Amino acid sequence: MQFRTRIPILQNKTQINYQSKIIALGSCFVENIGKKIDYYKFQNTVNPFGIIFNPISLEKVIVRSIQKDYFKEKDIFFHNDLWHCYEVHSELSNPNKDFFLKQLNALIDDTNVQLKQATHCIITLGTSWVYQYNETKEIVANCHKVPQKQFLKQLLSIDEIEKSLKNIVFLVASVNPNCSFIFTVSPVRHIKDGFVENNVSKAHLISAIHNLLNTEHLKRNTNYFPSYEIVMDELRDYRFYAEDMLHPNQVAIDYIWQRFKETVVSEIAFLTMDEVETIQKALSHRPFNPNSSSHLKFIENTQRKISNLQAKFSFIQF
Repeated sequence: MQFRTRIPILQNKTQINYQSKIIALGSCFVENIGKKIDYYKFQNTVNPFGIIFNPISLEKVIVRSIQKDYFKEKDIFFHNDLWHCYEVHSELSNPNKDFFLKQLNALIDDTNVQLKQATHCIITLGTSWVYQYNETKEIVANCHKVPQKQFLKQLLSIDEIEKSLKNIVFLVASVNPNCSFIFTVSPVRHIKDGFVENNVSKAHLISAIHNLLNTEHLKRNTNYFPSYEIVMDELRDYRFYAEDMLHPNQVAIDYIWQRFKETVVSEIAFLTMDEVETIQKALSHRPFNPNSSSHLKFIENTQRKISNLQAKFSFIQF
């Protein structure tokens, strides 16, 4: 007798290996997967513009990056002792205006190169709820603690989300036709929007993504990974949630990663992943006696393993 349902997941059409170049964009959940990819030392970039929850704002930064549409002084504002930009996360905000603009535009240059070179683009969508700034009528990625009365909250329609996702795929394909997309919906519940409203929001995201996946000329380069469904149906128990009962806990993240590895990562990478994990565990080891001959030998053996791995993959650094 089985006591849980296991979601069947199709193998990704274009699998990830150590030659792959990955860029991961979107909600906070993409950072959970990104940390796993980083841990195993794949070539990976995660959220250069910070966490972005909605598809419209993701489209904006991708358009800017592809077209090298640099930020100007009119695109930033001063609030609570910091310079902010409505198109990026507040973690990038800075007290120095010139430095802030320079930093944002350096990110555009870097992301332009990464999008042109990427073999895989992972996009995790968090919500269909967006905030429109009243003054400009533009949807923002982050409100930066500006009073809520200055924004209009609204729900993106399925058509609006689908259009935005298609624009992202077409634009990246215009400079990098071989890039493979992996779409997923964050399992993090946005209860501040309301229980019913959160479900409507996720439903709009899932419907829009599946409309995209069923577009005939996009099928070859688009994939779906069911992280939301894994948490809702395979792990439907509060023991898989963090203390806030909204975010998946580490056990859930580890399980989602295992399913991701089984279906998205090529088996030819597994041996290297094992080697990397052995080194990572060795580097985190804390000896009782750092000066003992056995520990010095342990360090020497670990360094030899690192050198052997770097001889095969020069980009791997510990």
